[in-house]
Amino acid sequence: MKKIVTIQDISCFGKCSLTVALPIISAMGIETAVIPTAVLSTHTGEGFKNYTFRDLTSDIPSIAAHWKSMDLNFDALYTGYLGSPEQVDIVSNFFDDFGTNENRIIVDPVLGDAGRLYAGFTKSFVEKMKKLCARADYIMPNMTEVSFLLDIPYTETYSEEYVMDVLRRLAELGCKTPVITGVHYDDIKQGAAAYNSENDRFYFSFDKNINYRFHGTGDIFSSVFTGACTLGMDIQQCLDIAVKFTLDCIEATIPHIDETWYGSCFELCLGKLIGYVKEK
Repeated sequence: MKKIVTIQDISCFGKCSLTVALPIISAMGIETAVIPTAVLSTHTGEGFKNYTFRDLTSDIPSIAAHWKSMDLNFDALYTGYLGSPEQVDIVSNFFDDFGTNENRIIVDPVLGDAGRLYAGFTKSFVEKMKKLCARADYIMPNMTEVSFLLDIPYTETYSEEYVMDVLRRLAELGCKTPVITGVHYDDIKQGAAAYNSENDRFYFSFDKNINYRFHGTGDIFSSVFTGACTLGMDIQQCLDIAVKFTLDCIEATIPHIDETWYGSCFELCLGKLIGYVKEK
């Protein structure tokens, strides 16, 4: 049975980070270990105020040390939202302790959206994240995060040639296979693109674009992609299943948008995800 460890925060209510990653990866038939970086009462997105926050940075090295004493091994190391430069350094040390030639390192470099950094992040934090991305087999930035990682202007209008160029530049950071999420050239289709620097090949996957945006869909995509590559699927299969399931979740949420405005109804789609895995 495959094993993944995912390192990111727990938003106790709000459907993102660990409360998305754990059920999704588990539904794919993969044992999922977790290292929580923080515990929040809700996520920090629009609509929530006065949320509680407990920083767990100091607990991470102790967890890692205990696991190392147990000689634990994982097929993939997967990081999501990291809240401080110190956490990035600690995670880098975790890669030293648990990374091997046989397992994969997947970094979702959570930095921002809509052309802006998330609250509390600075350029120095971006520089730290660049170094973490250099250690990864896969990174999965959105277009905002691409702009900060490459220090280029953010744009919402671009061509396939532009996407291919920035994918190559992301690989120059040190990552073997960069993946860009939320790629769209028009209002009709949306999807993701990837570049395997080892064989100089590009991969694309698109499905219909729906003019709704829900919190946590990036976490959904990254978790499915991570699970798929851990199961041995090739890059094209990983893109296809992640794009398709993310769209399923968006479509399932639209009828419930009034009561589930804070996230997507991914729970209604887990049966489909299990089916996709079996089909592959």
